[in-house]
Amino acid sequence: MKATLRNAASLAMLLAGTLPAADSRLVSLVMPNATVIAGVNVTQAKASPFGQYVLTLVTPHDPQLQALTALTGFDPRRDVTELLAATAGGTGSGAGLALARGTFPVQTIVAAATVAGAASETYNSVTILKSPQGLQGLAFLDSTLAVFGDMDSVKGAIGRQSPGAPHLGSAVVSRIAQLSAANDAWVLTTVPPASLHPPSAAPTVPGLNAMALQQIQQATIAVKLGANVTVTAQAQVDTAQNAATLAGMLQFLANMAQTQAQKNPDAAVLAQSLITSADGSTLTLTFSVPEALIRQMVESGQRGRETAPHPAGHKSL
Repeated sequence: MKATLRNAASLAMLLAGTLPAADSRLVSLVMPNATVIAGVNVTQAKASPFGQYVLTLVTPHDPQLQALTALTGFDPRRDVTELLAATAGGTGSGAGLALARGTFPVQTIVAAATVAGAASETYNSVTILKSPQGLQGLAFLDSTLAVFGDMDSVKGAIGRQSPGAPHLGSAVVSRIAQLSAANDAWVLTTVPPASLHPPSAAPTVPGLNAMALQQIQQATIAVKLGANVTVTAQAQVDTAQNAATLAGMLQFLANMAQTQAQKNPDAAVLAQSLITSADGSTLTLTFSVPEALIRQMVESGQRGRETAPHPAGHKSL
């Protein structure tokens, strides 16, 4: 059971940050006050070489994943087709939902979890398998739909199946439909990004101060896979003047990065492809990078971690 929950969470995190239009039932289960929502079309991602490469990063030799597959026949890399993740807190709050569409051997998974001593409870006629501490839960609404997250969020999703339950506003649903129909992966915020609490490891952009970020009211990031990986970010800024100022600031930073090509050639390539523009209060930023370069950067980072010195008394696993 512990392996089931851990791997569901790991898959959501690895793929959520890569849908045809998002599954309407998944969208209907998102909390109405969601502040960050992300979607992944796993099937569509598999259609591209880079998407297939991303899936290989889901630790194919992980003993827990192997044990899960051996016990149940379920392999999330093969059997999950779509993911939707959402939180009503900051990105580092720990509370939220991971909704998955796929093919789930429900009875086998529940039986394996029960044999392993997993606790469970029934809510609105739905069985929720609980983590050892009882803080997180996994529920199957049918054989094609799984819900994972903290217990309150899982129960909230189950409750939103009932007629008359509150759901996301029509404007947010429409935006999700637009993003998911045109991209392989996407993330959107419904509140100013500056009001969220980013993970401690989140990168910062030199030259962008807190005041500049506070001018952004909402934001989206969308990814399209192919020979080139194209990333498009849009932000709704408080005024047209501030949108134009931010666009100019970002382009200036990109130009500065290009002058440092000898020190950081990868960053220079990213900066060279960057295009910024402002249309009224909408700021748009786009860059396109060869997927081979991204692979190279990922593999270079992995080699760096493998060769990095370890503290005395510790060995690399």
